[in-house]
Amino acid sequence: MKQILDEKEIIVLECIASSQSPIGSWYLVEKLEERDINISSATIGRILNHLEKLGYVEKEKFKGRIITTQGIEALEKARTIEKINYHKSELDKMISTKVLEDYIMVLQARKAIERETARLAAQNITEQEIQQLDGILLRQEERYKNKQSVAEDDISFHKAIAKASRNSVLDSLYSIISTYGQQSRLFEKIRTQVKSPYMVSHRDIFNAIKNHDEEAAEKSMMEHMENLIHDVTVYWDENNDHVYEEDFRGMDNEE
Repeated sequence: MKQILDEKEIIVLECIASSQSPIGSWYLVEKLEERDINISSATIGRILNHLEKLGYVEKEKFKGRIITTQGIEALEKARTIEKINYHKSELDKMISTKVLEDYIMVLQARKAIERETARLAAQNITEQEIQQLDGILLRQEERYKNKQSVAEDDISFHKAIAKASRNSVLDSLYSIISTYGQQSRLFEKIRTQVKSPYMVSHRDIFNAIKNHDEEAAEKSMMEHMENLIHDVTVYWDENNDHVYEEDFRGMDNEE
Protein backbone atom coordinates (compact mmCIF):
# COMPACT_ATOMS: atom_id res chain seq x y z
CA MET A 1 0.00 0.00 0.00
CA LYS A 2 1.44 3.37 -1.04
CA GLN A 3 2.64 5.49 1.87
CA ILE A 4 1.19 9.03 2.16
CA LEU A 5 4.37 10.43 3.73
CA ASP A 6 8.01 9.58 3.21
CA GLU A 7 10.14 8.22 6.03
CA LYS A 8 11.73 11.57 6.96
CA GLU A 9 8.35 13.34 7.05
CA ILE A 10 6.95 10.65 9.34
CA ILE A 11 9.91 10.97 11.72
CA VAL A 12 9.63 14.78 11.82
CA LEU A 13 5.90 14.60 12.50
CA GLU A 14 6.48 12.04 15.26
CA CYS A 15 9.02 14.36 16.93
CA ILE A 16 6.65 17.34 16.76
CA ALA A 17 3.72 15.24 18.00
CA SER A 18 5.71 14.00 21.00
CA SER A 19 6.70 17.53 22.08
CA GLN A 20 4.66 19.42 24.65
CA SER A 21 5.60 22.77 23.09
CA PRO A 22 6.37 24.24 19.64
CA ILE A 23 9.73 23.15 18.23
CA GLY A 24 12.05 24.53 15.55
CA SER A 25 14.36 23.03 12.97
CA TRP A 26 17.52 23.01 15.14
CA TYR A 27 15.72 21.14 17.91
CA LEU A 28 14.54 18.62 15.32
CA VAL A 29 18.11 18.18 14.04
CA GLU A 30 19.21 17.30 17.59
CA LYS A 31 16.28 14.93 18.17
CA LEU A 32 16.99 13.13 14.90
CA GLU A 33 20.69 12.83 15.74
CA GLU A 34 19.62 11.03 18.93
CA ARG A 35 18.08 8.43 16.58
CA ASP A 36 21.31 8.30 14.54
CA ILE A 37 19.59 10.13 11.69
CA ASN A 38 21.63 12.99 10.23
CA ILE A 39 19.57 15.60 8.38
CA SER A 40 20.70 19.19 7.85
CA SER A 41 18.76 22.13 9.23
CA ALA A 42 18.05 23.28 5.66
CA THR A 43 16.50 19.90 4.78
CA ILE A 44 14.43 19.99 7.97
CA GLY A 45 13.24 23.45 6.97
CA ARG A 46 12.08 22.19 3.57
CA ILE A 47 10.27 19.25 5.19
CA LEU A 48 8.54 21.58 7.66
CA ASN A 49 7.46 23.94 4.87
CA HIS A 50 6.03 20.99 2.93
CA LEU A 51 4.18 19.66 5.98
CA GLU A 52 2.84 23.15 6.64
CA LYS A 53 1.50 23.42 3.08
CA LEU A 54 -0.25 20.08 3.58
CA GLY A 55 -1.84 21.45 6.75
CA TYR A 56 -0.12 18.90 8.99
CA VAL A 57 1.81 21.45 11.08
CA GLU A 58 1.37 25.13 11.81
CA LYS A 59 3.79 27.82 12.93
CA GLU A 60 3.55 29.66 16.22
CA LYS A 61 5.32 33.00 15.89
CA PHE A 62 8.92 32.99 17.20
CA LYS A 63 8.35 29.60 18.87
CA GLY A 64 8.33 26.89 16.23
CA ARG A 65 5.77 24.48 14.86
CA ILE A 66 3.08 22.32 16.38
CA ILE A 67 1.19 19.42 14.86
CA THR A 68 -2.40 20.00 13.74
CA THR A 69 -5.40 17.69 14.05
CA GLN A 70 -4.99 16.94 10.36
CA GLY A 71 -1.33 16.13 11.00
CA ILE A 72 -2.22 13.72 13.81
CA GLU A 73 -4.68 11.95 11.49
CA ALA A 74 -2.05 11.76 8.72
CA LEU A 75 0.51 10.34 11.16
CA GLU A 76 -1.95 7.69 12.40
CA LYS A 77 -2.77 6.76 8.81
CA ALA A 78 0.94 6.54 7.94
CA ARG A 79 1.55 4.24 10.92
CA THR A 80 -1.40 2.07 9.88
CA ILE A 81 -0.01 1.82 6.34
CA GLU A 82 3.38 0.83 7.78
CA LYS A 83 1.71 -1.99 9.73
CA ILE A 84 -0.29 -3.13 6.70
CA ASN A 85 2.82 -3.11 4.52
CA TYR A 86 4.72 -5.10 7.14
CA HIS A 87 2.02 -7.77 7.33
CA LYS A 88 1.69 -7.72 3.54
CA SER A 89 5.43 -8.40 3.33
CA GLU A 90 5.07 -11.31 5.75
CA LEU A 91 2.15 -12.67 3.71
CA ASP A 92 4.25 -12.23 0.58
CA LYS A 93 6.90 -14.54 2.01
CA MET A 94 4.27 -17.14 2.83
CA ILE A 95 2.08 -16.90 -0.28
CA SER A 96 5.01 -16.79 -2.69
CA THR A 97 6.05 -20.24 -1.48
CA LYS A 98 4.78 -22.62 -4.14
CA VAL A 99 4.35 -25.69 -1.96
CA LEU A 100 0.72 -26.76 -2.15
CA GLU A 101 0.24 -27.02 1.62
CA ASP A 102 0.81 -23.26 1.82
CA TYR A 103 -1.99 -22.67 -0.68
CA ILE A 104 -4.34 -24.62 1.55
CA MET A 105 -3.42 -22.28 4.42
CA VAL A 106 -4.18 -19.30 2.17
CA LEU A 107 -7.53 -20.81 1.24
CA GLN A 108 -8.37 -21.39 4.88
CA ALA A 109 -7.62 -17.72 5.58
CA ARG A 110 -9.77 -16.68 2.60
CA LYS A 111 -12.57 -18.93 3.82
CA ALA A 112 -12.62 -17.17 7.19
CA ILE A 113 -12.64 -13.73 5.56
CA GLU A 114 -14.93 -14.34 2.60
CA ARG A 115 -17.76 -16.15 4.35
CA GLU A 116 -18.28 -12.87 6.21
CA THR A 117 -17.77 -10.57 3.21
CA ALA A 118 -20.40 -12.58 1.30
CA ARG A 119 -22.87 -12.37 4.18
CA LEU A 120 -22.34 -8.63 4.62
CA ALA A 121 -22.46 -8.02 0.86
CA ALA A 122 -25.90 -9.68 0.73
CA GLN A 123 -26.95 -7.24 3.43
CA ASN A 124 -25.39 -4.06 2.05
CA ILE A 125 -24.93 -4.36 -1.72
CA THR A 126 -26.47 -1.66 -3.92
CA GLU A 127 -28.27 -2.13 -7.23
CA GLN A 128 -25.34 -0.56 -9.07
CA GLU A 129 -22.91 -2.98 -7.41
CA ILE A 130 -25.18 -5.92 -8.32
CA GLN A 131 -24.99 -4.86 -11.97
CA GLN A 132 -21.20 -4.49 -11.73
CA LEU A 133 -20.87 -7.95 -10.15
CA ASP A 134 -23.10 -9.47 -12.83
CA GLY A 135 -20.94 -7.84 -15.53
CA ILE A 136 -17.78 -9.35 -14.05
CA LEU A 137 -19.43 -12.76 -13.91
CA LEU A 138 -20.73 -12.58 -17.50
CA ARG A 139 -17.25 -11.62 -18.73
CA GLN A 140 -15.72 -14.47 -16.74
CA GLU A 141 -18.23 -16.98 -18.10
CA GLU A 142 -17.58 -15.82 -21.67
CA ARG A 143 -13.82 -16.17 -21.27
CA TYR A 144 -14.20 -19.57 -19.65
CA LYS A 145 -16.37 -20.69 -22.58
CA ASN A 146 -13.64 -19.53 -24.98
CA LYS A 147 -10.97 -21.40 -22.97
CA GLN A 148 -9.30 -18.13 -21.91
CA SER A 149 -7.83 -17.41 -18.49
CA VAL A 150 -10.40 -16.16 -15.97
CA ALA A 151 -7.92 -15.56 -13.13
CA GLU A 152 -8.18 -11.75 -13.17
CA ASP A 153 -11.98 -11.90 -13.37
CA ASP A 154 -11.95 -14.27 -10.41
CA ILE A 155 -10.04 -11.72 -8.34
CA SER A 156 -12.34 -8.90 -9.53
CA PHE A 157 -15.41 -10.92 -8.52
CA HIS A 158 -14.20 -11.57 -4.99
CA LYS A 159 -12.87 -8.01 -4.61
CA ALA A 160 -16.25 -6.56 -5.60
CA ILE A 161 -17.93 -8.71 -2.95
CA ALA A 162 -15.43 -7.58 -0.31
CA LYS A 163 -16.05 -3.94 -1.22
CA ALA A 164 -19.83 -4.42 -1.13
CA SER A 165 -19.52 -5.80 2.42
CA ARG A 166 -18.97 -2.22 3.65
CA ASN A 167 -16.41 -3.55 6.13
CA SER A 168 -13.13 -1.77 5.39
CA VAL A 169 -11.06 -4.13 7.55
CA LEU A 170 -12.30 -7.27 5.76
CA ASP A 171 -11.92 -5.45 2.44
CA SER A 172 -8.28 -4.62 3.26
CA LEU A 173 -7.54 -8.16 4.44
CA TYR A 174 -8.89 -9.63 1.22
CA SER A 175 -6.99 -7.05 -0.84
CA ILE A 176 -3.72 -8.07 0.78
CA ILE A 177 -4.25 -11.73 -0.12
CA SER A 178 -5.69 -11.05 -3.58
CA THR A 179 -2.72 -9.02 -4.81
CA TYR A 180 -0.91 -12.25 -5.69
CA GLY A 181 -2.12 -13.07 -9.20
CA GLN A 182 -0.20 -16.34 -9.29
CA GLN A 183 -2.49 -17.61 -6.55
CA SER A 184 -5.58 -17.63 -8.78
CA ARG A 185 -3.59 -18.86 -11.78
CA LEU A 186 -2.42 -21.81 -9.74
CA PHE A 187 -5.97 -22.58 -8.64
CA GLU A 188 -7.08 -22.30 -12.26
CA LYS A 189 -4.43 -24.80 -13.34
CA ILE A 190 -5.34 -27.18 -10.52
CA ARG A 191 -9.09 -27.06 -11.17
CA THR A 192 -8.53 -27.70 -14.87
CA GLN A 193 -6.36 -30.71 -14.12
CA VAL A 194 -8.79 -32.23 -11.60
CA LYS A 195 -11.70 -31.38 -13.95
CA SER A 196 -13.60 -29.41 -11.31
CA PRO A 197 -16.55 -27.18 -12.35
CA TYR A 198 -15.75 -23.51 -11.80
CA MET A 199 -18.53 -21.16 -12.88
CA VAL A 200 -21.47 -22.73 -11.05
CA SER A 201 -20.28 -21.75 -7.56
CA HIS A 202 -19.73 -18.12 -8.56
CA ARG A 203 -23.23 -17.91 -10.03
CA ASP A 204 -24.70 -19.40 -6.83
CA ILE A 205 -22.85 -16.81 -4.73
CA PHE A 206 -24.02 -14.00 -7.00
CA ASN A 207 -27.67 -15.09 -6.94
CA ALA A 208 -27.69 -15.26 -3.14
CA ILE A 209 -26.12 -11.80 -2.82
CA LYS A 210 -28.45 -10.37 -5.48
CA ASN A 211 -31.45 -11.70 -3.53
CA HIS A 212 -30.03 -10.25 -0.28
CA ASP A 213 -30.09 -13.75 1.21
CA GLU A 214 -27.34 -13.51 3.83
CA GLU A 215 -27.48 -17.14 4.93
CA ALA A 216 -27.39 -18.49 1.37
CA ALA A 217 -24.56 -16.11 0.41
CA GLU A 218 -22.42 -17.26 3.34
CA LYS A 219 -23.23 -20.92 2.65
CA SER A 220 -22.43 -20.61 -1.08
CA MET A 221 -19.12 -18.90 -0.37
CA MET A 222 -18.21 -21.54 2.22
CA GLU A 223 -18.96 -24.32 -0.27
CA HIS A 224 -16.92 -22.52 -2.93
CA MET A 225 -13.88 -22.23 -0.65
CA GLU A 226 -14.24 -25.81 0.59
CA ASN A 227 -14.35 -27.01 -3.02
CA LEU A 228 -11.14 -25.10 -3.73
CA ILE A 229 -9.46 -26.71 -0.72
CA HIS A 230 -10.72 -30.11 -1.85
CA ASP A 231 -9.35 -29.56 -5.37
CA VAL A 232 -5.91 -28.59 -4.05
CA THR A 233 -5.92 -31.68 -1.81
CA VAL A 234 -6.93 -33.97 -4.70
CA TYR A 235 -4.25 -32.45 -6.92
CA TRP A 236 -1.65 -32.92 -4.19
CA ASP A 237 -2.67 -36.55 -3.60
CA GLU A 238 -2.52 -37.33 -7.32
CA ASN A 239 0.85 -35.63 -7.83
CA ASN A 240 2.51 -36.07 -4.45
CA ASP A 241 5.35 -38.19 -5.81
CA HIS A 242 6.49 -35.70 -8.43
CA VAL A 243 5.21 -32.23 -7.53
CA TYR A 244 8.03 -29.93 -6.50
CA GLU A 245 8.45 -26.20 -6.25
CA GLU A 246 10.00 -26.20 -9.75
CA ASP A 247 6.61 -27.20 -11.21
CA PHE A 248 5.35 -23.71 -10.43
CA ARG A 249 8.48 -21.71 -11.24
CA GLY A 250 7.72 -18.84 -13.57
CA MET A 251 4.10 -18.37 -12.51
CA ASP A 252 5.11 -15.27 -10.54
CA ASN A 253 6.18 -13.64 -13.82
CA GLU A 254 2.81 -14.05 -15.52
CA GLU A 255 0.77 -10.91 -15.99
